[in-house]
Amino acid sequence: MQHGEDQRGRGAHRHHPTAPHAHLLIATHRTGSMSGVPHHLSRWIGLAGSVLLAVAAYLGGALPHGDLRPTPVSIWQGPNGPLVIGLWLVGTTLLAWAWWSLRDRAPSTRWVLVTVALWLLPMLFTPPLGSRDAYAYACQGASFNAGINPYEQGVSALPCPWLDTISYIWRDTPAPYGPLFVVLSGAVVWAAGSLAGSVALFRLLAVAGVALTAWALPVLARRCGVPPQRALWLALACPLVPVHLVSGAHNDALMVGLLTAGLAVVASRPGRPLPLLAGGLLLGLAAAVKVTALVVVPFAALAAIAGPYRIRALVRDGAWVVGAAVAAVVAVTLAAGLDFGFISGLEQGGLVVAWTSPPTAVGQTAGYVAAIFGAHIDALPVTRGIAVVVLVGVLVWLWFRALRRGEHFWHAGLALTATVALSPLFHPWYWMWPLTVLAATARRTGWFSLVALVSSFLVLADGTGLPRWTKMPGAPLMTLLVIVVVVRLVRSARAARRPVPAEQGAD
Repeated sequence: MQHGEDQRGRGAHRHHPTAPHAHLLIATHRTGSMSGVPHHLSRWIGLAGSVLLAVAAYLGGALPHGDLRPTPVSIWQGPNGPLVIGLWLVGTTLLAWAWWSLRDRAPSTRWVLVTVALWLLPMLFTPPLGSRDAYAYACQGASFNAGINPYEQGVSALPCPWLDTISYIWRDTPAPYGPLFVVLSGAVVWAAGSLAGSVALFRLLAVAGVALTAWALPVLARRCGVPPQRALWLALACPLVPVHLVSGAHNDALMVGLLTAGLAVVASRPGRPLPLLAGGLLLGLAAAVKVTALVVVPFAALAAIAGPYRIRALVRDGAWVVGAAVAAVVAVTLAAGLDFGFISGLEQGGLVVAWTSPPTAVGQTAGYVAAIFGAHIDALPVTRGIAVVVLVGVLVWLWFRALRRGEHFWHAGLALTATVALSPLFHPWYWMWPLTVLAATARRTGWFSLVALVSSFLVLADGTGLPRWTKMPGAPLMTLLVIVVVVRLVRSARAARRPVPAEQGAD
């Protein structure tokens, strides 16, 4: 039972999960369009954008021996600079427009999967786009194979044979990834034996994660009363998938695939120990790739309950999910011969200062305001620390709200949203965590799709993040957005607490 559920008809909604979206399915089936743009036109426009981005990757993507300290100006003045930027801008625009134009009216599951496959195809054979992380993965795998604990030392300790491909800021920092991905990185480097081969295998892992999401998302969407083709389109046709998950070979693709599969298994068989155990194991494996996946486990425990919500039922059914998830993380960590240093490794995100992280933007803005009055303060530790405290409170509140309303998976998506929004660092591909879950649970597609759309334009082809070069006016504008969102949330909360007048109740 998910977002959009009528509070007066929870029982009916449980037995007819697609009821809230029946009108959308019927309208889409009859007309095939709501905005007049033919489906096939969007498909081929998106493919054209993907091809242009593939060309941009060859001419000026995140090449192994590219400039490690680029700026937008140096890129423009470099080889093929205007062409690379033009291809990136036009390609991203075409891909984003094609996705946005069909966000509420994808015709069928099969059509969506074929279209996504077409858009991903050019990205399978390009240098990485938008990030150099694949090179860091390879170096961490080489370090692990050499017997170095990547949670204690950076990749420069080996030294890694491909150290000159990694950004300077990440050479001496411990790995922030879970033990499963460290083991997989070591296996990839051992099997490939070269940097190019390693990048290709990391990309295959990313494709496997996307495929796992494609399998699991319709199951979760149907359970939550969302048209599966819409959920697949929102999550997998998003420009972040071909550019950052596949071409960039980010491990977020595998994490999201395991997370979605775990939620889908739990959703399909509540109250049954073996499926709940399997779902918990999948969620644990997702957390063993990136520990932030653990955020959804308490909500999956609620979804595991069959029948009325009682403490005994939560312990009986939810314990299978929580226990399996924790056991999976511990077992993989011990089997890899590692410790739990990946938890403290998350602190490395604080090394990057970019206004795309709301708490970072607020801290930057506070510093700018203080400078006007002649003071010099570093407010980032304060604003980021407050954000952590707020995040803990929001997660607890969301869990109890899910307990009352029964909208466990929708609230799991909101929990991931809060985790991304209140973190000290935001990369565009992080938004795939909440986007995938919300795509399968949300009745409306507005705000979280808009964030994905804007995020698609934040990183240039070679991985240069535009927020680093737009601190003014980026940080003040983000701070203003934070104020607006907080005010609206407070007003909504107050309105929800107001008693309904008797005459309205009679209506």
